[in-house]
Amino acid sequence: MSLRQMEYFVTVVSAGSFTRAAEQLHVTQPALSHQIKALERYVGGPLLERLPRGVRLTPMGRAFLPHAEVAVGSAAQAERAARAAAGVLGGELHVAAVHSVAAGLLPPVFARWRRERPGVELVLHEYARDEDLDDSMERGVADVAVGHGGDGAAARVPLGDEEVVVVLPTGDPLIGAGPVTLGALAGRDWIRCAMEPVVDGRPFIDLACERAGFAPRTAVRTEHTTTAVAMAAAGAGIAVVPSYAVPPGTPATTLTPPWRRPLFAWSRTTFAGPAAALITLLTPP
Repeated sequence: MSLRQMEYFVTVVSAGSFTRAAEQLHVTQPALSHQIKALERYVGGPLLERLPRGVRLTPMGRAFLPHAEVAVGSAAQAERAARAAAGVLGGELHVAAVHSVAAGLLPPVFARWRRERPGVELVLHEYARDEDLDDSMERGVADVAVGHGGDGAAARVPLGDEEVVVVLPTGDPLIGAGPVTLGALAGRDWIRCAMEPVVDGRPFIDLACERAGFAPRTAVRTEHTTTAVAMAAAGAGIAVVPSYAVPPGTPATTLTPPWRRPLFAWSRTTFAGPAAALITLLTPP
C-alpha cells in the first residue's frame, strides 16, 4: 500500500467518480482504477461500490477513509513544512476557517499577502461549523486554522475577541437606539445559523434566552452567516452574528451586556515559514 494509492482513493471519494478524480489527478481513468484495485487487494476487500453514475463507500471504505485522509494530509503538510524550512520559494499555504471568518476577516489579510508574497498560493478551506473545522485540522487538511477552537493544538495564538451583534430588519425601531438587552428581543422571530456554538449540549442562543426568561421563536435556519444576515435585513427575523460578518449599511445593534467570543489561529505543528508569516498578518499589533 502506497501513499499515492491512498491519495487516489481520497480523491475518488471527494470527486464522487473515477472520471472526475482522474481529471483532477491528471492520470488516465484505467491507471486510476488499477491503483484503487491494487489498494483493495492489499486491504483485503472492496473500498468502493462502483455505481452507474459515481461511487459509494463500502463499510470497509468508510472505516478506511479517515485514516487515509490523515495520512495524505499529513504527508502534504510535511512537504510544505520542509520546503518552508529550506527557504524554497513558491508553493502553497493551506488555510482553514469557518465561513464567517473566511468571508469577514480573511479577505484583507489575503490581499496583503498577495502583495507581499505573490509567489506563495493561498488555498482556503471553508466550513459551516467549528466542529467540521476541527475535524479537518485533525485530518491534516490545512497548515493554519482560524476560528474558535484549537484546544490541544501544537501551536495556537489568540487573535482577539469577536463582538457579536444583532442584525435587524430595515426600519426596525431598535435601529439607532443603542445597545439592547437580550430580554428586549423576546417575542421576535429568530434566524438561526449552523455556526451557533453549542454549550453543555445545547445551542447557545437557546441557553442564553432561557436565562433571560424566554424561548426564542425560530423562523429560519441557515448554513452560513452571510445568509442569516441577508435574511434578517430583509425582514425574516433577527440574527445574532459576529460584527465582522455584517456588511456596511446593514442595520444592526449591540447587546448589553456585550457578547464576545475569542478567536484563535492554530496548527498541528509549530508555525514556520509561510505559516508564521500569515500569523504575523493575523495577529493584532
